[in-house]
Amino acid sequence: MSNLVEIKVPDIGDFKDVEIIEVLVKVGDMVKAEDSLIVLESDKAAMEVPAPASGKIKELKIKIGDKVSEGTLIMMLESDAALSPAKAVADAAIQQAAAPAKVVSPAAPALDPARTVMSAPPAVPAETKDIVASGDLPHASPSVRKFARELGVDLSRVTGSASKGRSTQEDVQAFVKQAMAGGGTQRASGGSVSFAANIPDWPNVDFAKFGATEAKPLTRIQKLSGPALHRNWLSIPHITQFDEVDMTELEAFRKAQGADAEKQGVKLTPLAFMIKAAVAALKKFPTFNSSLDRGGENLILKNYYHIGFAADTPNGLVVPVIKNADQKGVMAIAKELGEMSALAREGKLKATDMQGGTFSISSLGGIGGTHFTPIINAPEVAILGVGRSAMRPVWSVEKEAFLPRLIVPISLSYDHRVIDGAVGARFITFLNGALSDIRRLVL
Repeated sequence: MSNLVEIKVPDIGDFKDVEIIEVLVKVGDMVKAEDSLIVLESDKAAMEVPAPASGKIKELKIKIGDKVSEGTLIMMLESDAALSPAKAVADAAIQQAAAPAKVVSPAAPALDPARTVMSAPPAVPAETKDIVASGDLPHASPSVRKFARELGVDLSRVTGSASKGRSTQEDVQAFVKQAMAGGGTQRASGGSVSFAANIPDWPNVDFAKFGATEAKPLTRIQKLSGPALHRNWLSIPHITQFDEVDMTELEAFRKAQGADAEKQGVKLTPLAFMIKAAVAALKKFPTFNSSLDRGGENLILKNYYHIGFAADTPNGLVVPVIKNADQKGVMAIAKELGEMSALAREGKLKATDMQGGTFSISSLGGIGGTHFTPIINAPEVAILGVGRSAMRPVWSVEKEAFLPRLIVPISLSYDHRVIDGAVGARFITFLNGALSDIRRLVL
């Protein structure tokens, strides 16, 4: 005698409102116990929900894109055997495909935030994208399935090299490499820009024949951020504008307030002032606080100001975000900078701490160098790079003499599809003025 079984989302830990990114079955499909039914993806992990028993799928209660939590009804199963309590407990075990990354965050010195995990890697040629295959579900772990989805690869077309034909990440990479070598057209998300993907193969060189070598694996963050960097650089027409800011007065003011800040347990850094000045510039030029929609036909103007700041850490680069920076004073921003930096160093940043940014600042001031060309952190449309300050002699017309002034080089990269050169020049000039005379921020 058959039984109609309700299949619900089992215990998935602390996760709530997790998005369904893949439905692996359809009505009428026959499944076996432990077969994967759907794939969930949180900010930290991909998880598969298995079938509690063998039987036929009678009804789907969800679809791709729905948000579910523990206990959400996802489908009805016509089973030949009732589901025992012991079995129900066993079904709570979900395969975690990607463990949370131990990320570290921003301190004063920082590198290009585009090297952090920001969004899905670039798509592969159209002929490799999401072709619905008939037959059995390809054998692959949740992490490999997620990796294939991010690259737009149909796993049914990948030949698995592991036992029982199971596909590995290396198999997916080899498939993409073969597809890219064969040519095709690739479209950039967030716009109508397309470009030829007919890229020659990477040279295969035996470096050991030239001397001693050592293989050092990339960190997880580097592996994930590399495709995002590549996508951003290829799909966004970058313009980088340079300027130099006289921060002599601001630095004197910052040092004068240092003692009071320390009494409150706050380290008052130049970055806090830069964030405040950036907010003022974004309000003056709202196009910089926007994003292109996926079709590239509409500009989404944001009425909130979440400023990301990048940092170099032992585990890689991350970009924590100061939320609602327009509603906070410089001291409050400095306090939050210190707290988030500490969490980052301890690897305790949450995924939500690095989401929602509208504009980013990448500071190399604590390391060295002058101007550089930061890569835009898509879907943002601009990023500010800050170099190392230096005391220089600057001619004073009023005093007819050279005076020592603290000069800070800045680099502004912006998306030329959204922002033209004249607006870019006005933005960086306004920002320069705000940093040169902090009193302008109260006007």
